[in-house]
Amino acid sequence: MGIDLKAGGRRVGHKSSMKVVKTQNPYNKLLIKLYKFLARRTDSKFCATVLKRLHMSKTNKPPIGLNRLSKYMTKKDGKTAVVVGKVTDDVRMLECPKMSICALGFTEGARKRIVAAGGECITFDQLALRAPKGSNTVLLRGPKSRSALAHFGHRTTVANPHTHNAVKPYVRSKGRKFERARGRRGSRGFKV
Repeated sequence: MGIDLKAGGRRVGHKSSMKVVKTQNPYNKLLIKLYKFLARRTDSKFCATVLKRLHMSKTNKPPIGLNRLSKYMTKKDGKTAVVVGKVTDDVRMLECPKMSICALGFTEGARKRIVAAGGECITFDQLALRAPKGSNTVLLRGPKSRSALAHFGHRTTVANPHTHNAVKPYVRSKGRKFERARGRRGSRGFKV
């Protein structure tokens, strides 16, 4: 049996980022060290999840806006919002509620508005001192809204076998003569 040259063979020599720290950021490296210790010594699901997200690439750590953050934090007084990513400002939001937020970074405008509302912006090492097991925290994520995601299929389950329904094809143009035959019309074989 030959090697699939187009696919480039097997993925040899690729280690998971959970085994090898890929980031060059010294602060993130220290955070990974800290949360690796906490996850091991506390058996806390929160620490394990934060550690997993600290290892993620930039596209998998999308930013979250203040408006979305405040929506998630309604009726959660006394709790700290935890975002493994950046918190950005939202100009559409007129007034920012008082919130306690822990994140990897804040934009200047977001930090200004949170502090002005009487809230606080804390870092992950400060959070580790306050809540080593993640008590009274709400772990949040920003939306993954890259245009590339429209082209990806969905995972198959027994209940949902339609992996490629409504998945955007990579087509030069969206006209009458582009990818409209087999697989796109019931009269031509099958329709997805």
